[in-house]
Amino acid sequence: MMDSKVPVTILTGFLGSGKTTLLNRILTEEHGKRIAVIENEFGEVGIDQGLVINADEEVFEMSNGCICCTVRGDLIRVLGNLMKRRDKFDYVLVETTGLADPGPVAQTFFMDDEIRDEFSLDGIVTLVDAAHINEQLERSNESVEQVAFADVLVLNKTDLVSTESLDKIESRLKDMNPMTKFLRAERAKIPVETVLGLSAFDLDQILERRPSFLEPEYPFEWTGVYRLKAGNYELSLDDGPDPNMSLVAVSNQNEQEEALREGAEWCVRRYAEPPQEVFPGDTIPIGQHADLQLQSEGHKKFFLKIKETQDIGLFTQHTAEEFNIKLFKNDDESKVRISPLTERTWVAQHEHDDEVRSFAIECDGDVDIQKINDWLGELLAERGIDIFRLKGFISIANDPRRFVFQGVHMLIDSQPEREWGDLPRRNQLVFIGRNLDETSIREGFNKCLV
Repeated sequence: MMDSKVPVTILTGFLGSGKTTLLNRILTEEHGKRIAVIENEFGEVGIDQGLVINADEEVFEMSNGCICCTVRGDLIRVLGNLMKRRDKFDYVLVETTGLADPGPVAQTFFMDDEIRDEFSLDGIVTLVDAAHINEQLERSNESVEQVAFADVLVLNKTDLVSTESLDKIESRLKDMNPMTKFLRAERAKIPVETVLGLSAFDLDQILERRPSFLEPEYPFEWTGVYRLKAGNYELSLDDGPDPNMSLVAVSNQNEQEEALREGAEWCVRRYAEPPQEVFPGDTIPIGQHADLQLQSEGHKKFFLKIKETQDIGLFTQHTAEEFNIKLFKNDDESKVRISPLTERTWVAQHEHDDEVRSFAIECDGDVDIQKINDWLGELLAERGIDIFRLKGFISIANDPRRFVFQGVHMLIDSQPEREWGDLPRRNQLVFIGRNLDETSIREGFNKCLV
């Protein structure tokens, strides 16, 4: 029955739009719901979990990776773990990273049978930074997608923009998504009932607007299916565009299109698991996420051991042509090349923006308040346009409290939080942006230390 399913709200919006602020408001309201929170971070260091207030709700963190490709596998894994403690919650909030297209997250609740049986997508709530949305729409496809998928669109930070500008922004967003409900807010102050328990997500409506919605994106680009007899095989690769390549070898993989789709969905889960590093000369594990190490120059050989005759599917991160992938049967006297029964190329609908990256500054000790204010002011004035997001914690000399920093482009806010107490005084800042000079930023921060 639909009523037995756990409702899920996806909270999305570009970097700095106020998602975590809204999340904290929801967690502190008296709404009678037991909420499990899932965070999707961008970057090697997770900050958002520490920015969520201390509440009874549990916070689960999804791993970093290509957000658009791996988020579905990560989400399936986290939701599966949640179902083992079903008695602890009755609602799920998924806060996506500000660089994420919400489409693959929403897909999860329709494309995976186990997830579809247990969860229902209640709605997608998109927060918009009124002060920066026009610029973000011009520079980021993700922000366009976030508006297009919204069931509820919260025009946030209205105190930073004139009423006339707000009206123009809302008119522009209505042209992009006329079906959404609009709310205006300062510091994400909106009634909880306007974003939870909406039953607002309409799959038919989404498919009408976007027929390709249920066309999944995969963290791999190529599949070859080979009929292999029992024995030893050699997989050879030449130099390619990457120093390593993920791969999953699937046993008993049928070559028909429907079976390939089923195999691909199975591999989505495998790709969400930590990979096993496999070096030239090693044997590739069957059915596991393998990360082929290709750093050495020239021809590289890996091995497959097949115990009984079967069809093996190789689902690879890059296409066979990029690495000149070849499979050979190693007989006692000769080496015979094996051709695939079928090949399949999985075409991603997105493009990666390799100029956008993140890095974290982490160090113990205290900073001088005047020096860090001067440095941040100068940095944001010069490079604020390229700094999409700055967030983290600062330990200020001679102050017992931990300070939370939140920045978007040229705007930055700092608030004192709880006292450090017995915890080690530590600084942790995450920068997300385009063409960032990590070396000079690190040097500038180090000069602020006491």
